[in-house]
Amino acid sequence: MNGCDSSIALPEESEDEFIVFDEGDDLYESMLSATSKAQHTIKLETYIFAYDQVGKLFVDALVERARNKVEVRVILDAVGSARWSSQELIKALRDSGVELHWFHPWSWQHPLRYNRRDHRKLLVVDNNIAFLGGFNIHKENSKKIYGDYRWRDTHISFTGIKAKEASQLFDLFWTGHLRELPKQISSGSQLFHNHTLACRYRLRCEYAAIFKRAKNTIFITTPYFVPDTYIINQLVKASNRGVDVKLLVPRKSDIRIAIWASRSLYAPMLASGIKIYEYLPRVLHSKTVVVDSSWVLIGTANLDYRSLFINYELSLISANKHLSTTLKNQFLNDISQAERVSLNLWFKRGIRSRMAGVVASSLKRWL
Repeated sequence: MNGCDSSIALPEESEDEFIVFDEGDDLYESMLSATSKAQHTIKLETYIFAYDQVGKLFVDALVERARNKVEVRVILDAVGSARWSSQELIKALRDSGVELHWFHPWSWQHPLRYNRRDHRKLLVVDNNIAFLGGFNIHKENSKKIYGDYRWRDTHISFTGIKAKEASQLFDLFWTGHLRELPKQISSGSQLFHNHTLACRYRLRCEYAAIFKRAKNTIFITTPYFVPDTYIINQLVKASNRGVDVKLLVPRKSDIRIAIWASRSLYAPMLASGIKIYEYLPRVLHSKTVVVDSSWVLIGTANLDYRSLFINYELSLISANKHLSTTLKNQFLNDISQAERVSLNLWFKRGIRSRMAGVVASSLKRWL
């Protein structure tokens, strides 16, 4: 299942401007501020939209703008938001004129479609400012509400040309053109989703391309690390040629079985010299890759089977120096709060731990 073109073109050095958010309260404040100023359109797409203290702020903001004749469109994943939302949320949005679309609800006519989810998190206001990353809309990301154990995540915002491209990506998804990409207006940074007409597994190919070209460092942060053998082999090859490969995953997770599946894959990476760290303070939900302090891949995708091959994701790859430096420093700060996995201790782990990993790994397509 390789199917990746090793000659895939990576973007040139980028002059685009990005703001990085690693605290939910700061992100939500910025998103709500942009929403409140909308004059023409609001396009919101998210996997989880909870009707809690955070979600209600967004409902109020969207309702207020819709009642003032702003076109508001919202896409919610029918699985991701099902247990977090409520009929009250749905009624409030639709009664105010918000166009609400549930992505892939259960259907007896198309049961297999239910497994393919919309995992994207995107907000575009007036085609001029966009927000993209790992944050969902729920209180678990708010220090004010959830406290010191809020989830650790990363998001970016950007304006101008890239925001217009993000708006086009939303529009294509809204109209059901799930595999089409808008024409890239600039070459400095690229926005893309993972299932395109030109490349069935575009995200996987992008990962492979930047891993193959890495010369010095690869820093990966992912909450769910369950990729296929091809991606693991690219990381091992990079390590074998002298690249400093570091992987940061959570010690605590909202999906325990995903941790077991991740740990079942540690052995060949540890043996090749890859350094694996488990983040200790809280749930880690951030999804970033920094290569050679130059290339950055950030967005909604985990480095797992579902994001690579099944779910719909949205990512940005960039050679922006400021973004690379910011995310690199963020990574180094995170691993200072993590515990490195020891090779010797790892191979001495008990039979119960080994069996849990085998079982979890066999279920990787469904995690």
